[in-house]
Amino acid sequence: MKLLKLTINGREHTKAVSSSMTLLDFLREELNLTGTKNGCDKGACGCCSVMVDGKPMLSCLLPALEAEGAAITTIEGIAKGNELHPVQEAMIEMGAIQCGFCTPAMVINGVHMLAKNNNPGDDEVKECISATVCRCTGYNSIEKAMHLAASKMRRAAHDGS
Repeated sequence: MKLLKLTINGREHTKAVSSSMTLLDFLREELNLTGTKNGCDKGACGCCSVMVDGKPMLSCLLPALEAEGAAITTIEGIAKGNELHPVQEAMIEMGAIQCGFCTPAMVINGVHMLAKNNNPGDDEVKECISATVCRCTGYNSIEKAMHLAASKMRRAAHDGS
């Protein structure tokens, strides 16, 4: 067991973990942050995506100890209190949430994409959401939600200036 120190959703956590524990297991088992899903345990489905120092990463493949000192953002850290992120709002508005299993990862990837470019083209949106397997929606509603979120963010940026 080794001591692991991480900042998760703005809060510091220090816990003893085994060298074989993944970041996914650490989040779910040690911190009870169950929004991040375990879809395949092989890095193929993308459902375990979290932000590590601002970049989406597959938490099922990342040994927890390799994330030492990193700033982690899970789906639980995306909203600000009761105020949903525009990606979360748009996913709801466009009916892009079916079973909800892929939703946390879709949101994480969408937030990252829109932080870099709040006016993505169709190809960029498709590439963003292709990182996560969705078995329910057929992706059309998720694509529409990402474009709607981008529009909301552009409008908010315009109104704020």
